[in-house]
Amino acid sequence: MVIETERPSWSDYEWFLVGEETVVGKAASVAGVLCLAIGITVGGPAAIAQPVDTTLIDTGSANDWLTYHGSYKSYHYSPLDQINTGNVRDLQVAWIHVPGRSTRGLQSMPLAVDGVLYYTGSHSRTFALDGATGKVIWSYIPELDEALVARQTHSPYNRGAAIGEGKVFVGTVDGRLIALDMKTGKPAWDTKLINSQKLTVGFTGAPLYAKGVVVIGAQGGEWPYRGPIFGVDAATGQKKWEFLTVGGTDEALKTWGNESWRTGGGGGWMPGTFDTASNTVWWGTANPAPLYDWSGPDYKTSGARPGDNLYTTSVIGLDIDTGQLKFYHQELPHDTWDFDSAVGEFVMLDRDGKHYVIHPNKSGFIFVYDRADAKVENVWPLVKNINFVKTIDPKTGELVGRRDFQAGKAAEPLCPHISGGVSWNSGSYNPATGMYYKLGQEWCMTLEVVKTTPITEPQAQLNLGATFKIAPPPGGEIYGHLDARDPITGAKKWEVRFPEPPLASIMSTAGNLVFVPDSRGTVHAYNALTGAELWNHGDGLGHQGGIISYAAGGKQYVAVVAGFGGMASDDYAPTFGEPYKSMPRDEGVLVVYSLK
Repeated sequence: MVIETERPSWSDYEWFLVGEETVVGKAASVAGVLCLAIGITVGGPAAIAQPVDTTLIDTGSANDWLTYHGSYKSYHYSPLDQINTGNVRDLQVAWIHVPGRSTRGLQSMPLAVDGVLYYTGSHSRTFALDGATGKVIWSYIPELDEALVARQTHSPYNRGAAIGEGKVFVGTVDGRLIALDMKTGKPAWDTKLINSQKLTVGFTGAPLYAKGVVVIGAQGGEWPYRGPIFGVDAATGQKKWEFLTVGGTDEALKTWGNESWRTGGGGGWMPGTFDTASNTVWWGTANPAPLYDWSGPDYKTSGARPGDNLYTTSVIGLDIDTGQLKFYHQELPHDTWDFDSAVGEFVMLDRDGKHYVIHPNKSGFIFVYDRADAKVENVWPLVKNINFVKTIDPKTGELVGRRDFQAGKAAEPLCPHISGGVSWNSGSYNPATGMYYKLGQEWCMTLEVVKTTPITEPQAQLNLGATFKIAPPPGGEIYGHLDARDPITGAKKWEVRFPEPPLASIMSTAGNLVFVPDSRGTVHAYNALTGAELWNHGDGLGHQGGIISYAAGGKQYVAVVAGFGGMASDDYAPTFGEPYKSMPRDEGVLVVYSLK
């Protein structure tokens, strides 16, 4: 326990609004004690009606949101229809919660179980709230290595938690995985998995719970490390297995020339999903380091990391019991564009007797896989502005006409921008309409590739290998769009354009609605069949996190996190001007809506 000896700032306080009553309390203690205690209970938790286990997450629960992607199917879809096209115009704010200290905004995906909403903020602050009123049940504030946080670039935001076996699991940027009692918020165990003080990287993405195992992937990418994915015993916190995404097998080591695997980057920083039928964890991996290689077309034998660089920028299947690799597909061999596969969205759907997995790559291409072995069934482009390749073969996944760089300035902009044709925010599949709703980003960047040497002492340093600046597409302008697509063929039914790319996840519902939180701070509701806008509301801050729906006390709610300040959104104020120049930074709020 750390006792406060100085007057705290307002950013350290936790606020929630219920109707006309505003309540303010210290984040770890609404009882008025000025202390940052761990896991203090400040209200009576709702009774847990049924345990959250693998079976429940697999089948899904209409009233709940049980994992980052909703369920293992990863639909980001709610079967609730109390809020629908006929009454969405009556949606209004039910309550809000301000977690405090929202450095770099809020980027997490809330969860909901039996009327209780759980979510995380920056610095891995974790909250359990009454889903109907916003009343704080408990809050947990871990003590982090603040010196480490200060020198991290991908920090200290947190993108969510996992739930299972009566626990809430959350990772930290200083390399720990923590289990909290679901009812009280008290730590059950706290396991150090990465020497973050040496390697600089930690955990920003949400974990995944399945079959008694908590799976979490480390940051990596442009950091000179080997990007591990961990399997941890949910009951004890003991590490069960570790898979290295850089040179993790004898086969993979051969794809890294000059022992470049030692500083190869990789990682898997967003949560994947679990296929119960085959006992397989599906996970996406990050890019190799340095981000941009200077090999030119001879990337197999020259440059900073000669070879294909397995298993970076890949989709992998791991046995959940052992962590052994079962299959993989490398979406971009020798990724030299930072268009990685760490987007954790794996949509599991069946059609005409076939079992598919839909996975967006950051490049803006959507891959369609056979669920049995990740064999490519189709590849289709979501965005228009792509020039890092001419195309990707839809039958084999082979890159056609790839664009590799040498040291110096690129002659023309690279498309898409480093933030991707899609980013890590998730789309939504609606089984009622059969449509896949996904945000695309139309932007490019100027690029100058610079030769670098990996720095690992005394601590690992960022290894980019280039300087770059956002730029409009050739002959066009930057914009974003929401598409309604056939997930298998890519056929487009409708599109809605935005003046700047939205960066938040979206959600569709059985009420025939698609909810889109945009970058300007407005939440939109569209007709899922036509794309017609039916409702919108301003949250006051840009969105770059999650949105869910759940039921509490027989009423449907929609919860969305707001708060700008992440890696991609840093470019918005200098590029687009207002409202981003005036938009508060390092702030965050959870806004929950219901019908009047």
